[in-house]
Amino acid sequence: MSQRHGAGDAIVIFAHGAKDPQWARPMQRIQGAVRRLLPGTPVELAFLERMAPTLEAAVGDLARQGARRITVVPLFLAPGGHVKEDLPALIESLQTQHPGLRLTATAPIGEDDELLGAIAQWVVRKHQS
Repeated sequence: MSQRHGAGDAIVIFAHGAKDPQWARPMQRIQGAVRRLLPGTPVELAFLERMAPTLEAAVGDLARQGARRITVVPLFLAPGGHVKEDLPALIESLQTQHPGLRLTATAPIGEDDELLGAIAQWVVRKHQS
């Protein structure tokens, strides 16, 4: 990571959501791992639909806790409508609600070549076992 983070920085891991509460377990594991890697940086998990908290609730909580810069990391493999349309609209609305806050969204995880390579390696290992 080339960007330095400090006081006032926070992260929201943003996932789709589902009816089944067990669906959130991998995202909760990722959240826990990021918290261990970045102690002192608030790391929240938010969902687009069907689960709580919403992105709006997570950002509001972080803003009340003193966050000044929030990075939203979408855990979506493909940049479909949720990433291309819904997320930018949510970010714009939240930026209007919290004008003193700097909100940015990363590319979805599915656009990361290293991650896609790791998934491909996993598929090969499963095939060979």
